[in-house]
Amino acid sequence: MEQKKTETDKTYWHPAFFADIQIELAEDADNLEFESEHQLGTNPMEIDVLVIKKETSAPIKKNIGKIFRKYNIIEYKSPDDSLSVDDFYKVYGYTCFYKADVPLANSIPIQELTITFVTGACPKSLIRHLKQERHYSLEKMEPGIYLVHGDFLPIQIIVTKKLSKQKNLWLKSLTNKLDTVSAQDLITDYLDHPENKLYQSVITTIMRANQKIFKEVNSMDDIVMEIVQEKFDRKLKEAVDREVKKKVEIATEEVTQQVTQQVTQQVTQQVTQQVTQKTKLMDLLSLIQKKCIKNKPLSVIADELESEPNDLRFVYNIVFQNPGKSIDELYELAAK
Repeated sequence: MEQKKTETDKTYWHPAFFADIQIELAEDADNLEFESEHQLGTNPMEIDVLVIKKETSAPIKKNIGKIFRKYNIIEYKSPDDSLSVDDFYKVYGYTCFYKADVPLANSIPIQELTITFVTGACPKSLIRHLKQERHYSLEKMEPGIYLVHGDFLPIQIIVTKKLSKQKNLWLKSLTNKLDTVSAQDLITDYLDHPENKLYQSVITTIMRANQKIFKEVNSMDDIVMEIVQEKFDRKLKEAVDREVKKKVEIATEEVTQQVTQQVTQQVTQQVTQQVTQKTKLMDLLSLIQKKCIKNKPLSVIADELESEPNDLRFVYNIVFQNPGKSIDELYELAAK
């Protein structure tokens, strides 16, 4: 019997998957519209994710979206759920209903629809059913991506466990069975997008679901600190160079070459100080947020950061009192 989704499962994994699918298809985002839990009719039926191509003639570059046409129905099964035979027919039915649920007859041509199933483990019973009962065949396009042949509608099954880490790191990592190496790879990649709310949504869910891994890796904090410091130094220099160049270009239109040199030195000092203060505060907020996710008290956090609790209390209170806010939002509160 199919395991029914609980409300916890729906609210826990599906928002992260909706953010994750946008991360995966970011390269084609300008040509795509994303809808979460698209309602069908007036009854309690809904599509997990609906992706609509704006320009149908433009191909999707990402491997998981190569079959996409105009309207793309995606069914997502969370890590503890499985993709069953009945799930296949339910989503197939939803797809047909979506085609018919329009005010103008045949305004959504059947040729413009596709179906994608995303599941953690290989759905062996469903595959056996499709082969034996429907006489379909499956073609492995890439690791974890299987194209279903035999139906008029393009259908693919994506098994996240088998996906390539190089091509689909975030979708592959949307699990509660993350390994140590993948956790480190995920943090490294996340630190390239710390202010992106999509990445924040996914990493928060993954860390909550894999607390044991993140706690057991004793060197994880050291690794994070090394990566943060390296990226801080590089991003600080890049930010300073950009701001200095911008302000010097404005200044050179009004002052002589001699004054320009003086302005450059002054602006460099000013911008360096401003960017340093902001970046350090955002990094501190990020570190404390990660430690709060692990339920660490202020005294422990202060000891790990080699600081006094009173020196961190202001930032800690902001993070602790606003658990759902992003780093940008926390920074705005701190800056006030």
